[in-house]
Amino acid sequence: MKGRSLHGVVLSAVLFAPGAMAIVQRDDVPEAAYRATAAQLPTLVDLPDEGHGLLVAPTWVLTVAHAVTPGELASVTIQGRSVAVAEVVRHPGFRAPDPAALTGDAAPLMKQLAASADIALVRLAEPVTDVAPLPLYRGTQETGKGVWLYGKGATATGKAGVDPHSPHRTELRRATNQVERVDGAWLVLRFDAPPGGTAREGLQGNGDSGGPVLINQGGQWQLAGLMSWQQWKGALEDYRASRYGAEAYQVRVSHYLDWIDATIKGAAAN
Repeated sequence: MKGRSLHGVVLSAVLFAPGAMAIVQRDDVPEAAYRATAAQLPTLVDLPDEGHGLLVAPTWVLTVAHAVTPGELASVTIQGRSVAVAEVVRHPGFRAPDPAALTGDAAPLMKQLAASADIALVRLAEPVTDVAPLPLYRGTQETGKGVWLYGKGATATGKAGVDPHSPHRTELRRATNQVERVDGAWLVLRFDAPPGGTAREGLQGNGDSGGPVLINQGGQWQLAGLMSWQQWKGALEDYRASRYGAEAYQVRVSHYLDWIDATIKGAAAN
């Protein structure tokens, strides 16, 4: 996709997960245990070629800013059908990384990614009336909570990490994890090697960006985060996504509630 030339192509091979990798799993659990069905998450939205978003209002999809470009996203897919896009609204705090930071030592890129507001809203040209929107998590106690992750694409295990040449879209998978800590605008998840971690421990890899991090609040699944990028130390040329011990930084939805609510309400007023 043209609009993802910087983030979706260069960084999908580096640190972002804009759609390419499905869920990376434990190496001691059968792959079938991670398979999911569309009925388990009907609000999941597929971006063209790779990447996801979530239906959070009848005409609004929440996703990560690096996976969508204003003026270039024509449609998305919801429950197997194409829905036209009216506009893409990136958070004003989003910043694309400096191309010079995409090679060599990872430290400058890590600093830039951490400082960017990687969140966007996609307004649909028509409302989706047959899928109930996914509620947003409006609490602030994410640390320590168990979460579900969903995504499509290639799969791998934490023992080997992600092959950068893996296909970018295959079957829907899901995994569990736990919020290790909150870091300002980010939820941090760690991929623990067995016997540690959860029974279906997993993490995103290159290509699940915009996929959900779900928290169960009072018996209701709510959107707490969006898959975004992974931490790395050392040379970017040596990076391999989602090995055991990897830490993923997911957009913390609760940090952006005021902006989300204002954007949706502002469009309705117009």
